[in-house]
Amino acid sequence: MKLMQVIALALALVVTGMATRAETLTVHSVADAPPNSPAGVLRPKSGMSMKTVLRQFGEPRQKIPAVGEPPISRWVYDKFTVYFENQYVIWSVVNHKH
Repeated sequence: MKLMQVIALALALVVTGMATRAETLTVHSVADAPPNSPAGVLRPKSGMSMKTVLRQFGEPRQKIPAVGEPPISRWVYDKFTVYFENQYVIWSVVNHKH
């Protein structure tokens, strides 16, 4: 699933009232994102299973249940958020600092 599809899904949830609270989504260019490395923000890569993410990164501080078809869920960690389609990572993004 591409970033625009994830954004469209999030907007659809807000518009249809399925979201329980509003969130601000700030989209930065890929060039602005810290690298996925020990020097940047190490985070899960596309294709990793939920089991592998748990083993490598531990329990998230929040698990947001799946919605839609295909089912998209997300796990929120302190520095990043992981989006899953079924049981596999489709995207992980660095959390915006307020």
